[in-house]
Amino acid sequence: MRYFKLAVALTIFYLLLTWNFEPVNVLLGLLLGLGIAVLLRPNRGFFDIKRLPGAVYASIRYFFIIFYDLLVSGIQVAGIVLRPSLPVQPGIIAIHSGSESELATALSAHAITLTPGELVVEIGDHGVMYTHILDATHPEEDTREAQTLRRDLLEKIIS
Repeated sequence: MRYFKLAVALTIFYLLLTWNFEPVNVLLGLLLGLGIAVLLRPNRGFFDIKRLPGAVYASIRYFFIIFYDLLVSGIQVAGIVLRPSLPVQPGIIAIHSGSESELATALSAHAITLTPGELVVEIGDHGVMYTHILDATHPEEDTREAQTLRRDLLEKIIS
């Protein structure tokens, strides 16, 4: 019931912000409200306002990191497509999520899959993400630091 109350309150807030009361927008607001309510997990205890500034900062930073990764990877993939003579060694690598949270692992896998040239094909035991990448020449160096940063930010956002 708490999910529903929070989702309705968030939907009303969304509708007041957009000032668009068309049925499709009401449905979109309800879906967004439900999604946010699930992330906030009101049954666990309501969202702690003390951690809100850190979560907002982590969310903004996470957004810009994902945007930067998308931009850089898109340029790299475009270079491979335009010059097929570039030496690439595609392969599947194992990336450890390093998180206890299944939600953090799933969101991290989503961020990896959004990036051009990378695709999580399976999430195995203990949060190991098996990922197909276009250039597997230096997988450890390229992925460890990026995954650590993603994990730290996601844990600040969802915990």
